[in-house]
Amino acid sequence: RGSASTSTIAAGAGGCAAVKLLAIETATGACSAALQVDGELASRHEEMPRGHAERILPMVDELLAAAGVALGQLDAIAFGRGPGGFTGLRLAASVVQGLAFGAGLPVLPVSTLRAVAQVALELDGQAEAVLACNDARMHEVYWAGFLRDPAGLAAEASPERVGAADSVLLPALLQGRVVRGAGRGFVAYPALGERLGLARGPAWTLLPSAAAVLRLAVPDWLAG
Repeated sequence: RGSASTSTIAAGAGGCAAVKLLAIETATGACSAALQVDGELASRHEEMPRGHAERILPMVDELLAAAGVALGQLDAIAFGRGPGGFTGLRLAASVVQGLAFGAGLPVLPVSTLRAVAQVALELDGQAEAVLACNDARMHEVYWAGFLRDPAGLAAEASPERVGAADSVLLPALLQGRVVRGAGRGFVAYPALGERLGLARGPAWTLLPSAAAVLRLAVPDWLAG
């Protein structure tokens, strides 16, 4: 499935709307790119089992062309740094390294699990916390807990881990809150959600997006 979207971002503390950032995410079955320029966030997002290498640069070119911005005019480039599939992570890191080196731009790595949590928080305004869980194959999952911070962003509440589905626990900081399970680790191992008391919902099918990576990267950029 493919999609394109554009949204307006309100200027917040630190001049968020003035930041010019590009982001890409290829660590899972989603291939996506996002661009924020002058308060407008535009993105391209396609779910595909393979072919990320052929699509990611055209996505970037489409976004830059539509915004009328050259790569060298950006402030930085962000990317989903995993955990995720080796091929997808290698692709994201190498593409961003090449683009950033050629344009003299800094790079901002963002957790792919955190990006999944961010998508879930934006999907469900009632959620106070998210247990993000992605399928790691080989009978394992990547997982970590996140809290909604005052700005509505996913804040780390536990370290990222990888292991068998039955080793996943609800982090202490998430207990007693409205928690949603997010990510396809719950689809691969539905008993995981049942064991932790996390109701099945649309967030179980979520994949990370470059738009979420970008939103999470902005505070890092503003913080230097």
